[in-house]
Amino acid sequence: MSQFESVDDVIETLTEQGYIADTRLATTVFLTTRLDKPLLIEGPAGVGKTELAKALAAATGRRLLRLQCYEGQDETKALYEWDYGKQLLYTQILREKIGQVVADAPDLESAVDRIGAQESVFFSERFLAARPLLESIRSPEPVVLLIDEVDRADEALEAVLLETLAEWQVSVPEVGTFTTKTPPYVVLTSNNTRDLSAALKRRCLHLFLDYPTAERELEIVRSKNTGLPDALAQQLVGIVRGLRELELRKSPSISETIDWARTLAVLGVEELTATILSDTASVVVKYDKDVRKAIGALPRLVDPNATVPETNGHGHGHGHGGHDDHAHDPEPVRRARTDDEDGDEVDGRAIRAAKDTPGRFGHTYGSNPLSGDGGASPIKPPKVPAERGARSFGAGLGRKRAL
Repeated sequence: MSQFESVDDVIETLTEQGYIADTRLATTVFLTTRLDKPLLIEGPAGVGKTELAKALAAATGRRLLRLQCYEGQDETKALYEWDYGKQLLYTQILREKIGQVVADAPDLESAVDRIGAQESVFFSERFLAARPLLESIRSPEPVVLLIDEVDRADEALEAVLLETLAEWQVSVPEVGTFTTKTPPYVVLTSNNTRDLSAALKRRCLHLFLDYPTAERELEIVRSKNTGLPDALAQQLVGIVRGLRELELRKSPSISETIDWARTLAVLGVEELTATILSDTASVVVKYDKDVRKAIGALPRLVDPNATVPETNGHGHGHGHGGHDDHAHDPEPVRRARTDDEDGDEVDGRAIRAAKDTPGRFGHTYGSNPLSGDGGASPIKPPKVPAERGARSFGAGLGRKRAL
């Protein structure tokens, strides 16, 4: 197994594996290998946390063991399980051979002891199915253990990890304690969906991995041989960084930048335009609301001086569709406005008088459609007989009070 000699050696070796590391990351990795301490990497999804563990395994020649965490995961899925199939098969064999086992037993006590000795085999290493944590401890050769997205697992799993990461051992109640001869390189990743316990963080070297600088991200894209020309790749990196500044539900990751570059290269794009980027925006933006935000921002990101044409259909002022806004005004008003356009003085009183013309709004409340003048004559209120007022509620109430 190879071992890093310096921080520069870490940078060079990881670069050979296609992983571009800066000095801060390389220093942390170097200390992890020399201090035999786990490395906890936190940060947004898609910034290269998992890829670092893979590159570390390839660079050191170690076998990679991966524990993918999820909600509801218990220690049996992380440490070990008993092979119930083998145990059942052994039970059937023991049932057939039980007579031969106790055939020459001098008494009942001796026969029971012989059977009990056979039963102890059920919970031995022969029937123990090791999971990633136990396998990393029992492995005869050094390994790299990746505990991916540990923040998704329950807090109970963190308690299980404490013994393994602090003492490099795993306790199996039925068998005993397994201790490693060569501590594994352990990399834990977290997307910060919840806070990890202080006890777990205390046992690890910590590194927060954020989105890289534009220069480093461009270098990463170039190292993946996407097929996109350097000039377009540089422009694409700037556009992706602009999308990350938007309030998106999920910002584009580095891996998605690489996928976008490969997509544009496959399409044979020779120039980045808002149209082609909008057609392929779903490669880097995964939610419908984010897609709409991204498409709206792409023209500005491609060309900061670009103007987005209005699509609301409004003309001058508040007109609609370019029609004459005043086509339905009375003749005096239209004539007055026409005179205004010709430069003549407009009499405001004539305009107001034209607006007050009776019947201008047709048959509406308060007009008489039967008057024969287009509803200009107002409706006359009907005469109410005196006796009708005497029968009203108020009049009756007054008589009752008088009584």
